[in-house]
Amino acid sequence: MRAFRTLLAAARRSAAVAALLGISAVPALVVTAAIPAVLIAFAVPALAQEEAPTPPPQNWSFSGIFGGLDVAAAQRGFQVYSEVCSVCHSMNLLHYRDLEGIGLTAEQITAVAAAVTVPQGVDDQGNPKTGPGTPSSQFRAPYANEQAARAAMNGALPPDLSVIINAREGHADYVYAILTGFTDAPAAFKMMDGMNYNIYFPGHQIAMVQPLHDGQVTFADGSPNRIENEAHDVVTFLYWAANPEAVQRKQIGVRVVLFLIFMTGITYAVKRKVWADVH
Repeated sequence: MRAFRTLLAAARRSAAVAALLGISAVPALVVTAAIPAVLIAFAVPALAQEEAPTPPPQNWSFSGIFGGLDVAAAQRGFQVYSEVCSVCHSMNLLHYRDLEGIGLTAEQITAVAAAVTVPQGVDDQGNPKTGPGTPSSQFRAPYANEQAARAAMNGALPPDLSVIINAREGHADYVYAILTGFTDAPAAFKMMDGMNYNIYFPGHQIAMVQPLHDGQVTFADGSPNRIENEAHDVVTFLYWAANPEAVQRKQIGVRVVLFLIFMTGITYAVKRKVWADVH
């Protein structure tokens, strides 16, 4: 705003000088008249950014350099994805065998994969065929292709969730905020047809209906299943899906730092020993 005031003052000074010298003030007036347009051009993005509040930070097990994966939460999150999110959203970069990374056994993975029907190429006549999934199968996609997805969702394309945590600014906090940010629109807010109000979505209008509700998923371990719990667990699962090597990467980093500290101490001790007689 200070820059805008400076620009406006400069334009006015130019107009005044032009008047004193008898020079046409049209260029200066043009500049002065253009100031409101410049202000608007800069203000519109700022207003757009202010429309959606910053998602509040959440407490994640994987946060920080010493963070790790809450395996139990990730498993519950996979259940939320399977029962709720997978109806509309694909995870094409994952295979069922990858679930070993959240602690599922080979038997559990085989059972999970066999419970869904996936494409299995074509038969001898060239017709597509399907069958039970196997551990090597990709996660089942809810739609055959993008066109089918848009047709079913009134033109909107549900994003693939494989790396959604990394693909969105705000990462896990943003995705959690979207899942928990559905509410009734203010009385003065005009909603477009087929849209839903969300506090944290830019513009507050999102095509996705509220996916999670209290008690929608019943967890086998008896964990709480309010909206906040379901959202927290599925975001933990989605973080793992986007960063399956994150925990190992952090562990390697800590070991490297400890090794460097140790070697620094050894190097310093050797230096003191070698140069002791010189001093």
